[in-house]
Amino acid sequence: MADDNLTPDEDKLLAQDDIENLLAQAEKGSEAPQPGPAEKPTDNPPADEETVDAGDVDYLLKQAEQAIESINSGTDGLPDSVEPFRLEAFSSTPASTENATLDLVRDVELDLKIELGRTHMYLEDVLKLRKGSVVPLDKLAGDPVDIYVNGRLIARGEVLVLNDSFCVRVAELIAGTNVAV
Repeated sequence: MADDNLTPDEDKLLAQDDIENLLAQAEKGSEAPQPGPAEKPTDNPPADEETVDAGDVDYLLKQAEQAIESINSGTDGLPDSVEPFRLEAFSSTPASTENATLDLVRDVELDLKIELGRTHMYLEDVLKLRKGSVVPLDKLAGDPVDIYVNGRLIARGEVLVLNDSFCVRVAELIAGTNVAV
């Protein structure tokens, strides 16, 4: 169907299929371009959907072979400035034993809590607490205390008095337990 409103340049435009055929012909040199799936005549659609034109199968097979060949060719098609990625061997560098002291973690801040026990009290009872008040806990004297670092239970230990100071001796390390305070 012709359009009377076309300018002289617009009637010279090529369709996408024509451009692809010209490019394929230029790549192959003097060979005639293979008919593509878009070039099938649409006037008479096949009665059976399973029927495929032999030209289409040959065209697709040739494209697949070219794709496999380009993959197998490796880096032949790459520009000179592009190099393939190479992994470095990590095992060749020995581990550094230099400065492996506590000085490395001297400025690391951790929230350390020692929990002697827990109790539940009414707000009224908390307001009545004075200097010297006794608060009963859920643990007995001599029971292990819980040691939390950054809210995570990491160990249990026992309370000691050393030179008039309270200390905690770690008796058990706990791995893999995540208990929040």
